[in-house]
Amino acid sequence: MAAMNRYAWIAIGGAVGALARYQLATAIQSRLPLGFPLGTFLVNVSGCLAMGIVSTLLADRLSLSPNWRFAVPIGFIGAYTTFSTFEFETFRAVNDGAWLVGGVNVVASVVVGYIALWVGVVVARAM
Repeated sequence: MAAMNRYAWIAIGGAVGALARYQLATAIQSRLPLGFPLGTFLVNVSGCLAMGIVSTLLADRLSLSPNWRFAVPIGFIGAYTTFSTFEFETFRAVNDGAWLVGGVNVVASVVVGYIALWVGVVVARAM
């Protein structure tokens, strides 16, 4: 029964995270229709920042129900961070001959995402 409760928390968080990802990425991309997938890039970076903050707070600072670990980092942030969309958009750019767009997307997403996650950990530890 405990596993079912865990799956429910992950599913709820995942549904909300997926909707947040879609809304934010679509809003950004529709306002800045560049060849570069900026909406997905910004969602990935903000998701990395959120993962750094939330996972650190849940592990080091807060005494909350374990359900929050299922709902937020696994469910919400897991569905929000869109790395499968990132991979697909990179593939599509490269497949369309836009090697530079694909390469910049890969390098920038990984490097800036890592820095954002690190900043999130530092910020959470300073709280």
